[in-house]
Formats: sequence, C-alpha cells, structure tokens
Amino acid sequence: MTARQQLIDAAAKRVLIFDGAFGTQIQNRKLTEADYAGDLGLAADQKGNNDILVLTRPDVIGDITRAYLDAGSDVISTNTFSANRISQADYAAEGLVADINIGSGKLARALADEYAAKDGRPRFVAGAIGPTNKTLSLSPDVEDPGYREIDFDELVAVYKEQAAALVEGGVDFILIETVFDTLNAKAGIMAVKQLERDLGRDIPLMISMTLTDLSGRNLSGHTVEAFWYAVRHAKPLTIGLNCSFGAEQLRPHVKVLSQIADTLLMIYPNAGLPNELGEYDEQPDTTAGLVKDWADHGQVNILGGCCGSSPAHIAAIAKAVA
Repeated sequence: MTARQQLIDAAAKRVLIFDGAFGTQIQNRKLTEADYAGDLGLAADQKGNNDILVLTRPDVIGDITRAYLDAGSDVISTNTFSANRISQADYAAEGLVADINIGSGKLARALADEYAAKDGRPRFVAGAIGPTNKTLSLSPDVEDPGYREIDFDELVAVYKEQAAALVEGGVDFILIETVFDTLNAKAGIMAVKQLERDLGRDIPLMISMTLTDLSGRNLSGHTVEAFWYAVRHAKPLTIGLNCSFGAEQLRPHVKVLSQIADTLLMIYPNAGLPNELGEYDEQPDTTAGLVKDWADHGQVNILGGCCGSSPAHIAAIAKAVA
C-alpha cells in the first residue's frame, strides 16, 4: 500500500498527530558557531543556519525528532524549511542543498521506520519546503512596483532541486508550508509535478498557507477560500494552515476551510501569540484545549504545532484528541 493510501486510511479512523517547531527547540540548546559550522569550511558564519545541523550536529536534529515521536507524532517533518539555494546563499552554503535535504530525509526516515517497527503503527515523513525569502507577487522596491528579485521559472528550479533531494532521502510527501505568497506555492506545485514526470511516480503534496493578518489573507492578498481554489487543481493530500497566529485566532479560518476543502485538513498553529520579548508562552494544555474543539467538530484530520510549540505541546494535543 502506498504512503498516500496509508495516511488516508489512518486519518479515517482518528485525528493524526503532526510534529512541532524545530527552531524553538534548536534555540533552547544554545548552540555555538562551532556547532553550526562543523568542519565544512564555509566562507560565511553559520550560526542560525538550522538546516545545516543535519550535517554538523545530526544528533541534535535526531534528538528533537525522537522527542516528537515519543510525544505521539504520526507524521514528522524534515528540518529543511530553509534548505533551498536562495536561503542557503545567505550562508554561502548553496552548494550543500542536496546534502542537507538528502541527509534530513534519511534521518527522519530512519527514525520513522524505527518507531513503526516497535508498535506496527505507520509513521510518515513530510519533506518540508519553506517559502524562501523571495516573493513572486510583490516588489521589494517601493519605487518600482514591477520589479521582482526572482522569476517564476527560477523559483520552480529552486524548489525542484530541493524536492528531488528530499525524495532521494526517502520522504513520503512534500510539504509546501508557510505559504505567504500563493504564486510561490504554485511554483512549488509545478516543481513537484515536473519531478513526478521525471521519476515516473506519484509524489503526494501537502500544502499549508500562513495568514498575515486577522482578516484571513496571506501576503499576496488571498483569503483562505481563494487560496484553496488556487491550489485545488494539484489535488493535495492535505491542505491547511500553519504558523500565522495561535489556535484562538485561527478558529474561524479553520472552520471556513473545513467547509470547502475536499481533502484532508492539517492545521498546526503557533503556541499562541508572542509576548513583548518575542517568546511564546502559551501552555501545552491551553493549545491542546483550543485545537480539541476543531477535532470535536470534525473540522481537522491532522494536528500539530508551529512556532513556540514543543514536544510537550504535541503530547498534550495527542492526549486531548485521543
């Protein structure tokens, strides 16, 4: 049975559990430049380049992934949010894109298989692809509204390079997440569809939008409804919302999406809103109580956490919707 069908079958029986934030967990470990840089000999400082840790401190990424699996995650993601040529250029590490993604895929795959072998419950790996720090829909220059730093075909190539390496690493699905620009997401979709043709196989897509204001639009101005109809043609395995705000603020938008989407819904909000120091202090039981309401109303199939969430949040969510 394919991973796609396995996930659909599992989601028909219960609410499945995704993982939580990697960034917050990495920050908590107070790593040094030496931890990030290792002996790769790159020209730029690497501190803050979380994706590269799979090459220099794979034990850290493995420990975090294991903690989420212990908390009850059915689906784990690769730590590859910025593991693309555009984002890695900031660290002079664009030449390591394939190594980072293959390494992250293999690490997550090995742990998912290890846990599945223990109890016979399948665990799935989503290859995470973030939006990059470029936007196709908006000009970064207020003096020149028509200017773009990147074009569609270039972004398709960037995404395809990352997706190919993730698939080589053994992921089950490609997760195009934190979509702030719908056109960027369309480039990601095209990249995966091209890769499917090249490899002659199905690559299930998970797509997750992020809202940039409380009216429920992303940066390119699309509402939740408009976004769904813009990507529905790709027949994603899951559609959903992540990051944006806490569960309280996402509630009306989850309801809207659940009423129109004809596929599985995956929602992973932040642990509330950040405080004045930029930190998240919503407690695990609070987050779990809020997302349980969506489960009780049959609005979601997969639940997890984004910024500020921890294994404790995921464990609380798993318990709340069991």
